Amino acid sequence: MHALQPPFYPDHTKLLIYRDADGKEHPIRTAEEWAIRRQHILGNMQLVMGTLPDASRKVALDIQVLSEERLPAFTRQKVTFAVEKNDRVFAYLLIPHNLQGKSPAMLCLHQTTAIGKAEPAGVGGSPNLHYAAHLAERGYVTLAPDYPNYGDYKFDPYAHGYVSATMKGIWNHSRAVDLLQSLPEVDGERIGVIGHSLGGHNAMFVAAFDARLKVIVSSCGFNAFPKYYGGNLAGWSHSGYMPRIASVYGNDPKKMPFDFPEIVAALAPRPFFANAPVNDSNFEVSGVKDCLTAALPVYELLGARDRLRATHPACGHDFPADVRQAAYAWIDKWLKQ
Repeated sequence: MHALQPPFYPDHTKLLIYRDADGKEHPIRTAEEWAIRRQHILGNMQLVMGTLPDASRKVALDIQVLSEERLPAFTRQKVTFAVEKNDRVFAYLLIPHNLQGKSPAMLCLHQTTAIGKAEPAGVGGSPNLHYAAHLAERGYVTLAPDYPNYGDYKFDPYAHGYVSATMKGIWNHSRAVDLLQSLPEVDGERIGVIGHSLGGHNAMFVAAFDARLKVIVSSCGFNAFPKYYGGNLAGWSHSGYMPRIASVYGNDPKKMPFDFPEIVAALAPRPFFANAPVNDSNFEVSGVKDCLTAALPVYELLGARDRLRATHPACGHDFPADVRQAAYAWIDKWLKQ
């Protein structure tokens, strides 16, 4: 995607401009002009994350069911599926009973927790984060995969040519969309993604690159880099994320090729719901508001002002019941019509 390196944008909140090859700024007034900037955003993300693999890396999904349990509202299968050569991801697949015709589906990404996929699937962890189970109860086919080195999934992305675990996650999660589209129960045009914390930003990352995801919910997943722990990006640069943030960009927001205001904007015009609690110690809330304020003009340009929504509950790094219900209703609004 970036055989030609995309231009550097010193101000990641100034979104209605694009830079040409000489660095000259041009105003963005149309969707076609926005598409230029959006390609630059994806290109700059790949400078940090590594290049998104092309379709030649795909292999047959070869879905294998390891176990199955029938619960009151849905059947929960533990599965593995092939995402590339010699690599299988573990996941929980939840299929509601008594589906009528093809149903919407949700990709459900877990937080930083040793049990990985088991938490959203309702097998353990915090009941506030059992969103794969909750959405299955609402009639969605849901898939909760493990992120590399969580749950049952042991994989060294760096030994397999990746320069970040983040890009390996994007690849795997896009393959999870392939899996959902392959299921006879699923309407492949009505698929969304939800996640909390680690899953909250991974939902945004995969949706930026995969337009098949039609609605995005991020709980406690991001803020603008200058307000992430006072601008110290060390938490983003370890081996579970993007080491180049340290090795190439010195953990310095000013040197970063991308930031979250651009990622939010790159999701437009698709519906995006952010849960950003006022007392989230990971992602300071004014840094979330900075992202949303910067992205709103892009949503407006694309005629989608009503598709950007945020809520700021009075709690810490959590996804409380009332906010979850609002998020589920938001998903219903866009996927059940």
